[in-house]
Amino acid sequence: MSIKIPQLLNRPDVLLRGNFACAGCGLSIAYRTTISALENPIVVIPACCASVIQSLHPNVTYNVPTLNIAFAAHASAASGISRGKKRRGEKVTTVVWTGDGGTYDIGVSTWSGAAERNEDILHCCYDNGFYSNTGAQRSGATPRGAVTTTTPTGKTEKRKSITRIMMAHDIPYIATASVGYPRDLYTKVKKAAQIEGYRFILIDAPCPTGWNSDPAITRELGRLAVQTGYFPLFEVENGKLTFSRRSERVRDPERRKPLEEYLSKQGRFKQMTSEAIKALSKDLQREWDLLARFE
Repeated sequence: MSIKIPQLLNRPDVLLRGNFACAGCGLSIAYRTTISALENPIVVIPACCASVIQSLHPNVTYNVPTLNIAFAAHASAASGISRGKKRRGEKVTTVVWTGDGGTYDIGVSTWSGAAERNEDILHCCYDNGFYSNTGAQRSGATPRGAVTTTTPTGKTEKRKSITRIMMAHDIPYIATASVGYPRDLYTKVKKAAQIEGYRFILIDAPCPTGWNSDPAITRELGRLAVQTGYFPLFEVENGKLTFSRRSERVRDPERRKPLEEYLSKQGRFKQMTSEAIKALSKDLQREWDLLARFE
C-alpha cells in the first residue's frame, strides 16, 4: 500500500485545538496519524497521558468516540465494544490506545486475555519509555541507562521486548512504527484495519518533557532511533517477520549512525559512560538477532 502526501494532508482533524499536550509531544503526533487513518474508530484509553491531554470536562479535544477506562481494563472494555458493535451490524474499528503502563506493565493481563481470544481489536501503544503522566518513573519500556525519577543514576535493567511477548500470542498482525516516519505509520495502520483479530502496533513516541530533549526535534529523534538501530521497524504477519525498508537498510551495524548521536540529544542519557553505552548497544543487537529468527 502506497500512501501519498496529499492523503496525509487531507486527514480528518481527530485531535482538536485546546488540548493539553506538551510542546513537541510524540503522543499527539502518533495519535493524529493513527486515528485519522481509520474509518469509524472508537478509542478506549486507560490511565496515561492520553487520558489528560484531552482537556477538562465538559470540553474534549478528541474528535472521535472515546472511552476513558481504568488502567487494567482497557482490552476488556474494548472486547465488549467490538462484540456489541458486530452484533448490531455496525462496522467500526475498536482501538485500545495505551502508554507504557497499559501495555508493558499494568495492563498485560487484560490485553493478554484479549489477544489469546483473538478479539477484533487494534491495540496501539505510544512508547515513550517511562510513566510520563505520573512523574516520569521507570517502566518495563525504559532502556538500560536512562534516568527517571525512580532510577536517578540510570536504569540497570534492559528494556522489555513487548513485541516478542505479543508474538507468543500468535495474533495475526504486529508492527512497529515511529513518529519520525508518519507515512510508514499511516500505511501500517491502514493495513491493520483490514485484518480481523487482535492487532498490535508499537509506536516510538519521544517525550521532550521526560527525555529532557528539545521539543523542536521530536521527529528527528524518531528518525534517529531507527537510523541508529535503537528502534527497528518491522511487521509480523501470521508469525513471519519482515523488516521495513528503513530498518532493512541498517541491519548491518556498520551502516547505522552512531548510537551516541541519538543519546546525546536527550538529557536522560547524559550520565552514561562509554561502558554503559556499550552495554546498551549489546542489548539492541541482541534484540535484532532474536527478531531475525522469525523471518
